[in-house]
Amino acid sequence: MRKMLNTLYVTTQGAYLHKEGETVVVKVERENRLRLPIHTLSSIVCFGQVSCSPFLLGHCAEKDVTVSFLTEYGKFLARVQGPVSGNVLLRREQYRRADCEQASARMARMFVAGKVANSRVIIHRALRDHQGKTEETDMEQICRLFSRYAKRLLFEDDLDSIRGLEGRTARDYFDQFNHLIVAQKDAFVFTGRNRRPPLDRVNCLLSFIYTLLYHDARSALETVGLDPAVGFLHRDRPGRMGLALDLMEEFRPMLADRLVLSLINLGQVKKKGFTVTESGAVKMDDDTRKAVLVAYQKRKQEEIEHPFLREKIPVGMLLFSQAQLLSRYLRGDLDDYPPFLWR
Repeated sequence: MRKMLNTLYVTTQGAYLHKEGETVVVKVERENRLRLPIHTLSSIVCFGQVSCSPFLLGHCAEKDVTVSFLTEYGKFLARVQGPVSGNVLLRREQYRRADCEQASARMARMFVAGKVANSRVIIHRALRDHQGKTEETDMEQICRLFSRYAKRLLFEDDLDSIRGLEGRTARDYFDQFNHLIVAQKDAFVFTGRNRRPPLDRVNCLLSFIYTLLYHDARSALETVGLDPAVGFLHRDRPGRMGLALDLMEEFRPMLADRLVLSLINLGQVKKKGFTVTESGAVKMDDDTRKAVLVAYQKRKQEEIEHPFLREKIPVGMLLFSQAQLLSRYLRGDLDDYPPFLWR
């Protein structure tokens, strides 16, 4: 199993990253604030006005450390990485299957099955952990509905129908999401999913963590030699990483949504950590963004037993494990792609 390395998130505005020997140095106002050996890093993510020396960027490319640049509020801008590795035969097989609607439907079915099952677990756990604080009748009905969706997917081979089930799952799931917030309910109200820009604090948190998850999914796919742009559920679109979005679907509930709920319900984020712009967009302040990043990184370091591999691995390695399983399926080493099913 690949060793889990850290992601360095740089959020301090005006920070400058440069190379000293085999280390990455973060300088703020001409003072060295952090020094890390490059071999301990898998990637660097820079938010806002953060710059890097050309020598550091070249060194990161040589050491297979990806450097991504996002706006201060988490919108992806650009990415610097070294030569893409991987078996060309694997990618050719990926492209062949993506061009075949039947093969795409088979793959899409598994991604959506993972999303449905894991969304059901989120609601089921809320019923268990917050008895008396949630709308139990409605949530129990949704759990039963998701079980029916999962059974229907077993026999569905039409790509548009699978997309329709995915859309209904997302709609039904987010219809219940406000009930999963059991603390700070006046400050964190969720009435539906919105983005570009997010118009409330909950959507602001969701969009930000989805961006982090998107970054990690893309990195995992590139590591095993797959093309993150060519998906099965999400079709080709310029500038969109379709396969990264596919892989994200089964992990949105457990890695992103549950973290958002924990941050709110445990009081780790507060109303005062968000501002509303003149356009109505909601943004996090620097302290809140750092708290979210720390919580995300801690979550990735927790261990969990992989239901298919039957071994304990860090949560942060799950995307890489699934990318490996996907590549094995495309090579013909597995009869089907096993989605990650959270328990």
